[in-house]
Amino acid sequence: MNRSWGSAREYGAYAVSTRGGSGGSTEAIPGAAADAVPARGRGPVVAALMLGMALAALDGTVVSTAVPQIVGDLGGFSVFSWLFSGYLLAVTVTLPVYGKLSDTFGRKPVLIAGIVLFLAGSLLCAAAWNMAALIAFRVFQGLGGGALQGTVQTVAADLYPMKERPRIQAKLSTVWAVSAVAGPALGGALASYADWRWIFLINLPVGVLALWLVGRHLVEPVREKPPGPVRVDWAGALCVFATGALLLTALVQGGVAWGWLSAPSLGLFAASAALALVTVLVERRAAEPVIPGWVWRRRSISAVNLAMGALGLLMVAPTVFLPTYAQSVLGLDPVAAGFVLSVMTLSWPVSAALSNRVYTRIGFRDSAVIGIGLAALILLAFPLLPYPGQAWQPALIMLALGGALGLFQLPLIIAVQSSVEWAERGTATASILFCRQVGQSVGAALFGAVANATITARLASAPLPGLPDDLDSASRALSSPSGLSAEAADYLRRGVATAVGHVYVGAALAGVGALVVLVLLAPRRFPVLAEHEG
Repeated sequence: MNRSWGSAREYGAYAVSTRGGSGGSTEAIPGAAADAVPARGRGPVVAALMLGMALAALDGTVVSTAVPQIVGDLGGFSVFSWLFSGYLLAVTVTLPVYGKLSDTFGRKPVLIAGIVLFLAGSLLCAAAWNMAALIAFRVFQGLGGGALQGTVQTVAADLYPMKERPRIQAKLSTVWAVSAVAGPALGGALASYADWRWIFLINLPVGVLALWLVGRHLVEPVREKPPGPVRVDWAGALCVFATGALLLTALVQGGVAWGWLSAPSLGLFAASAALALVTVLVERRAAEPVIPGWVWRRRSISAVNLAMGALGLLMVAPTVFLPTYAQSVLGLDPVAAGFVLSVMTLSWPVSAALSNRVYTRIGFRDSAVIGIGLAALILLAFPLLPYPGQAWQPALIMLALGGALGLFQLPLIIAVQSSVEWAERGTATASILFCRQVGQSVGAALFGAVANATITARLASAPLPGLPDDLDSASRALSSPSGLSAEAADYLRRGVATAVGHVYVGAALAGVGALVVLVLLAPRRFPVLAEHEG
């Protein structure tokens, strides 16, 4: 089986690229998916990918449950949020770097390096002696997490031809679903009955097994080495890292550690803008840039990147604000609130696995348009829920939302991965994940401001004195309502419900934005690499 590039021709619902023909020359693309690993040898590699993805997927849910025990042991309550922010920063800003490195040196060495870094960071986190050390080691762990997230997705695309990719993507999505349900319970059990340090030590046997499977079973195709020495754009990588770190720090800490119009916020935004300009200049001059210009010049990739950024922004509503709604408005405990959210992760992989039945008939773009259109309508239904309502009502909305987003995300990922050569797939995949991560950071800042503005406006006209003045304070007050009168508690609950409803409206608008991007910018039919016997 060979794969080749050329002019587009119609193939069912796709525009398939071919060059050459019978009797003509064909330019073979090395590393074709079906040639990378024989079908009989995929099983151990897929197991390794699922284990590697589990390391990244379990990380946030397990750690969040153990925060009270960690703070009780190490102190540092005022800065504990950096346990998550620092990890997120490291993952996000390294994604494009690892994507380019995997295209340059191969997937296997980058994946192995990522697992080793993640395990080393886990071991260091378990040995942390204070909160500052733990935050620093979490950043180090995130350097490995960035390699895991991007490279696992790229190897998955290498393993399977286009029509079979929903199978592996569904398996990886199932890992996220199981992690969302099992992570909080596992973290709570380890913190309560063992020690919080075990939430990091438990990564070691899982990671070692993944490392052994990758080292033994992942065999990459032999590729011709480029003439001359391999050039790595370390200057560009450093610029990307610095720019992303400053921008995400401003987004994560703005409105929390300092005001949006304060000197720290303005200084960080100005510095990130200046560094972004420097990054563009450096990348334009680099022989092998970390973020090559073709990522944004090709409509099929740039449109998907923008749509994925909108998806990241949209996802903030259920993942960040739904648990607050479930606990503060519905009165659920943290575990039950987590289950309300987790139903979305049950329908998402099922929808993703079945999405190939849709995009093989109507095409990648139209499948994604239907998915995001349904998602926007579903999000708009949330503010219409009765007050105070029952837990099954937001759970039903989340179940439907997962199904819609599975139909939206996976066809776009497969479309991009199938439209580029092996030597570009890592960079293209990383750009998708990078844009989604940045969208999540922007969404957390934007929707946090929307929610707090709603609460502030509502409480400014409150008929009762002494009520909290922001969403976090209102949520904490409702978690221990003994000091509130029944009237005050009800007023706060209604305020939280209104604030979260406004966030969901904003998320629906993000979905509409993704819909507009796909309709106006994405090609009607994506050009993909042809698979034919030759």
